[in-house]
Amino acid sequence: MDYGLSETQNEIVSVAYQLMREKIRPVREHYDKTEDFPWPVVDAIRQADLFGVYLPEKYGGMGGGTLDLCLVVEQLSRGCGGIALCVAGSGLGTIPILLFGNEAQRQKWLPDLTSGKKIAAFAITEAEAGSDATAMKATAKLDGDHYILNGAKAFISGGKIAETYVVFATTNPARGARGIGAFVVEKGTPGFTFGKKEDKMGIRANPTYELIFQNCRIPKENLLYKEGYGLFVAQTTFDMSRPGVAAQGLGIAQGALDETLAYVRVRKQFGQPVSSHQAIGHMIADCSTAIESSRALLYATAKAVDAAVKPAMDAAMAKGTIVFDEMNALKVRRYTKESAMCKVLCSDTAMKVSVDCVQMCGGIGYMRDFPVEKYMRDAKITQIYEGTNQIQRNEIAAMVIKEAATHKL
Repeated sequence: MDYGLSETQNEIVSVAYQLMREKIRPVREHYDKTEDFPWPVVDAIRQADLFGVYLPEKYGGMGGGTLDLCLVVEQLSRGCGGIALCVAGSGLGTIPILLFGNEAQRQKWLPDLTSGKKIAAFAITEAEAGSDATAMKATAKLDGDHYILNGAKAFISGGKIAETYVVFATTNPARGARGIGAFVVEKGTPGFTFGKKEDKMGIRANPTYELIFQNCRIPKENLLYKEGYGLFVAQTTFDMSRPGVAAQGLGIAQGALDETLAYVRVRKQFGQPVSSHQAIGHMIADCSTAIESSRALLYATAKAVDAAVKPAMDAAMAKGTIVFDEMNALKVRRYTKESAMCKVLCSDTAMKVSVDCVQMCGGIGYMRDFPVEKYMRDAKITQIYEGTNQIQRNEIAAMVIKEAATHKL
């Protein structure tokens, strides 16, 4: 299918695909078993300039957008969703700085994140605050020129390997959702330590940790935007980052089908290739159709987001203003519904396709030394993180109902 990608975007796909084949596929089993972080692969991604494809040229990026990031994540995830998370997860931690950081903050943190010299992480989840992020207990109290951060964050992708963390904490518990702030916290800040490392079913090449803050003093200049706007930071970030999760799911689904097709075309049963049996052929057709329809929605949404946000981004870069303010000035609409739809469709496709691929491969598909079962384990998290698919459906339904109430059908 021709999706009208630019010459640069086609080159991004080609480079990311080759990197996946040469650097990720040969080592994915090793990193899945050991849970080590794949620094050699990360170095290759850095050298290919894939960390900054979506970031402004002003900070060393390629000046692309959401679609460019999705193209990278999709291709890397065809080899390993866990390894690809080094790009997607860092993007999640970088986007709030891009959208809500002032020029001084962008100059301070974005160049190293653009080059991949440093990796970012996003810390909003707590033990008792998952889907309901407003229930967070972490606090940040202003004390002179610093905020004092106390609390803990759970299930944070990037764990110890990240250098720059966007952390959400309440500055005014009495105000509830309107009392949350977003802060940039750097590794090594006194009072910032790591707790439990999680032992996960999938995406095992990317470490997931608990973050602990005990009287952690953060310069007040590290507050993104304003006090009380933390929920805006999170929600606006998710509008741009959820397509990245969708891309991860899409890549996992495509990778699982790639491996399955290679196998069922040569594996014989009843004297003929497994792929020639009608039951298997129908499963292949369904998997392929689900993948292509998911890709169509993802790419269309990412293009729409980029078309809406790019003028605000360009204005902010030229004037040294905050992107979020320029978005408001230009009355840029939010793509919450469409981003949620992408996330739901692509992650559900990842799960369904990977399960079907295990089935098509039969007994070997269930074995750890055959790659297909890993795709199934990696797929599941895409239905859970950055908002469970049940929460996404709540958001989609609410917006569709609201649209129906305000427009004649």
